[in-house]
Amino acid sequence: MQAIVATLGYVFSPDRRKILMIRRDARPDDIHFGYYNGLGGKLEPGEDVVSGLRRELHEEAGIDCTGVELAGTISWPGFGRDGENWLGFLFRVTAWTGTPHSANDEGSLHWVEIDEVLAGRVPMWESDRHFLPLVFAERPEVFHGVMPFLAGKAQSWSFTTV
Repeated sequence: MQAIVATLGYVFSPDRRKILMIRRDARPDDIHFGYYNGLGGKLEPGEDVVSGLRRELHEEAGIDCTGVELAGTISWPGFGRDGENWLGFLFRVTAWTGTPHSANDEGSLHWVEIDEVLAGRVPMWESDRHFLPLVFAERPEVFHGVMPFLAGKAQSWSFTTV
């Protein structure tokens, strides 16, 4: 089975204390319904990962990225609704222009305190709590992880840093 390649971006506020997240609340049949997540999505044919991230953030939030850092990659075997394998490129978006939308077709957008996310006080995939400390580390290192899923639940988590 071919992997679905996607981007996931965490947009920092200018003071770097908050991130822009989507609360997936538009469609009750959404696998992510009720959860907060970063912004991004599947790559289109012919796109590189940074171009795909920029396109997704423009479409989903109405902003244009001017500062992008690779946080890492994660392989999510079995993650999709029908057990598809996903490969995600995670980014920190440290600079951007424009005024973020308040919502899009998938849900509402919110500025969320990073400390609240890391403390587990924001509804999200439980599995995200394993890698988000790496994304938001004070001295981040690029990481490459694997998190196999079975029946909608992460089975394990491992990663290496470069």
